[in-house]
Amino acid sequence: MDYKTIRKPSEASFIEKKSEFIGYIAPVKTNDEAVEFINSIKAMHRKATHNVYAYVLRDSNISRYSDDGEPQGTAGIPVLDVILKSGLTDVCVVV
Repeated sequence: MDYKTIRKPSEASFIEKKSEFIGYIAPVKTNDEAVEFINSIKAMHRKATHNVYAYVLRDSNISRYSDDGEPQGTAGIPVLDVILKSGLTDVCVVV
């Protein structure tokens, strides 16, 4: 079965209203890999106010997200929505 994913980790950033938003994406195959990636980004940005994430795993049919203190449904769900609408799987995104 064919599926769409990414080959390697990547990042991008932009500034909006004096706040910097840094997005990271990485290929992951398991829940443990996704959690490890999320924790590595949190460790790199200990002073970040929020570390919003979402991930989708093909084999276990898992999708998860977190608003990490943002108003409920305003951060994690939109990130997950972008992943799903892009048709990606086996990826984790942290912003």
